[in-house]
Amino acid sequence: MRTGIAEELREDGIASNTLWPRTLVATAAVQNLLGGAEAMGRARKPEIYSDAAYVILNKPSREYTGNTLLCEDVLLDSGVSDLSTYNCVPGGTLGVDFWVDGVNPPGYSGP
Repeated sequence: MRTGIAEELREDGIASNTLWPRTLVATAAVQNLLGGAEAMGRARKPEIYSDAAYVILNKPSREYTGNTLLCEDVLLDSGVSDLSTYNCVPGGTLGVDFWVDGVNPPGYSGP
C-alpha cells in the first residue's frame, strides 16, 4: 500500500514514507503498558522521532518516497554520530522495539 500511494502521489510532490523506532520510545504507552519506569529507563526520548521526521520532510518529495525507515538510520545517514543524546538514561541499556526483529541499535547492550 505504501509504495502504491508513493507512486500515485509522486508527481503531485507528495511523499509517502514510513518511520519506525529501532528502540523503545518514552511514551505514555511504554510507561503505562510496557513496563513502567523500568521500560522508560530503556527508552529513547521522543525527540528521536521528530528529528528523524524533520530530516525526511526536508528531502525532495518526488525523489524520496516509498521508503520504510528506522529513526536511528535516518539520523546516522544525515550525519548524526552520537545517538546517546536521545537515551532517557545516559549510558543505560536500550530496549529494542517489538516490531524490529533481530536488529540491535547503536549502543544496545540488552538481552
